Amino acid sequence: MAEKDNKKKQVPLRLSAKLYDAIAAWAEDDFRSVNGQIEYLLTECVRQRKKNGKYVSEHLDEPIGDRFKFCVNVKN
Repeated sequence: MAEKDNKKKQVPLRLSAKLYDAIAAWAEDDFRSVNGQIEYLLTECVRQRKKNGKYVSEHLDEPIGDRFKFCVNVKN
């Protein structure tokens, strides 16, 4: 039963070419795959949401304290 709970869900995702390129470049900088980068970003956004109750930082693109404490809002 615990094995099933740890299984990752597959989610089809459509991104604009511009957004994909931005995430791909960021992933390369962080030595991750694009999929790994998207999972990392979503995990950090959910963690931040649980922490302060906000979906997105009021100050986009400004790190607060540690390496990544905000979610980036990228427009298509």
